[in-house]
Amino acid sequence: MTSSAHPFSLSKDERLHGKKDIAGLLSKGKFRTFRNFRYCYIPDNGLTYGRIMVSVPKKLFKRAVKRNLLKRRIRESYRLQKGLLPDGHGADILFIYNSKEIACSNEIFYAVGAILKDIGNEIGKNKGIS
Repeated sequence: MTSSAHPFSLSKDERLHGKKDIAGLLSKGKFRTFRNFRYCYIPDNGLTYGRIMVSVPKKLFKRAVKRNLLKRRIRESYRLQKGLLPDGHGADILFIYNSKEIACSNEIFYAVGAILKDIGNEIGKNKGIS
């Protein structure tokens, strides 16, 4: 199942998993920073849908409850805004939360949206999409 069947779902196919895929993202991806996030992405993963991975370092939040809260908020923000990426062009994205403070859902929603717009713009430049 891909994202086109259910536009607001986040299926297992849309989650980046597997050592080979993750290693490829980290070695070939572009790293950038926006507010509380550091993110790495490959603008074209060869698929028609995007895949994400979320990381909240144990160094910043010792308690799993807080790490899981942030990961849920980030995944939910992506799920609701993944339409900002151009249709038919998949990107692999790794979100790394990079602040000692727990951001509210609205802040995370805004940051994830800005990151997706940035990646979408780059895909548009590379593919000639407007």
